[in-house]
Order: sequence, then structure tokens, then C-alpha cells
Amino acid sequence: MHKFPFLKLFATLLLCGFVVKANAEVIAVIVPHNQTIHQIGSSELSLIFWRKKLYWADGKRIQTLNYASNNSIRIQFSLAILKSMPETQADYWNGLYFHGISPPYVVSSQEAMLRFVADSPGGIGYIDACKLDNRVKPIAWISAGRNLLSSAPELNCPE
Repeated sequence: MHKFPFLKLFATLLLCGFVVKANAEVIAVIVPHNQTIHQIGSSELSLIFWRKKLYWADGKRIQTLNYASNNSIRIQFSLAILKSMPETQADYWNGLYFHGISPPYVVSSQEAMLRFVADSPGGIGYIDACKLDNRVKPIAWISAGRNLLSSAPELNCPE
């Protein structure tokens, strides 16, 4: 009988640790380091990720990137910017596909996101802000409370 409370406590701690680790405290919206855009608002970001805005002001085609629909950073981003869960977006993309508009490319990791955005003129994606490096430029931040910020917040990155 004494084993069950220990197992329950262990499972709870394990689950809590997973949830804390899976969610980014702050998400950085990123573009290639040499991209001319420096800031972006939530309505424009929404248009870009719904693929209703296809070109940057300088004429470059926008290349949007996402993670898989079950990725915790994608879920945070989708709720903050697209106001929906990734699973509910499938019907939207299926409808647009037959009109010649493809959904954003999907990458499998934050490193893949960094590389693809850095190497793709017109690229835009998002990562855990603690993963930022000089290959890309942040143009907006999404707080844990789902607010879009135009300046860098204080980050609590693990060492």
C-alpha cells in the first residue's frame, strides 16, 4: 500500500517537469539576419501565417515555417497569433490547398527552424527565445501570457 503514494508522487513530479520543460517562457519570431523588417504586429503576423500575405515589402516571397501540430511551441504560437489550436487549422489548409496555397513548411526541431530561416531569403519562423543566436534576427516576442511584444523581454534561460 505504501508503494502507490510514492508512484503517484513520482508520476506527478515527472509530468510537472515535462510540462515546464515543454513550454517556452518566451517565443521569438525570427527572420534571416539580413532581412529588412525590424518589427511586426500581431495582425500582420496572423496574415503571414494564415498565408494571406505572401510577400514582404521588399518583394521577397515570404516563406513561413511551423512545427508539427503537437509541438508545444507551435501550440503556444497558434493560440497567441492564430487564435486556434493547430488541429483545428487542418480544414483551413485543406481548403486552400486546392486553390494553390500550401501551408507553412514544417520543421522537426528548433535547430532546423534556425537553419531554415537563416538560409531562406524571406523566411519567418519562431523558436524558444533562449535558443536565439546570431544567424537570425528576432522581430517580435510572444510572452508566456500570449502577448506580442515589440521589444525583447527579460529572459530566464537555463544555463
